[in-house]
Amino acid sequence: MAAELTAPHWQASDGKHIDVRDLPPPEPMLQILALLETVETGDIIVHHHREPIYLYPELAERGWNHEVMEDALAEGGEFRLRIWRGSR
Repeated sequence: MAAELTAPHWQASDGKHIDVRDLPPPEPMLQILALLETVETGDIIVHHHREPIYLYPELAERGWNHEVMEDALAEGGEFRLRIWRGSR
């Protein structure tokens, strides 16, 4: 059973965003995976407080790609990750 999507999330011009910075483990991963179930295409921007290394195998298994954003450690140490399905 999938987790209920409760983390703040919104649509912006550069894709769907989700903010999991204030969630305790394992909620960030569960919330990101819950969001992936609602999105077929387009970019997802994850706002996290650290690099979610355990998320990467889960993304690959589900057919999603990822990249660390250039400004990944911008304001206040926030880590940003871009996720997308398919090729670029």
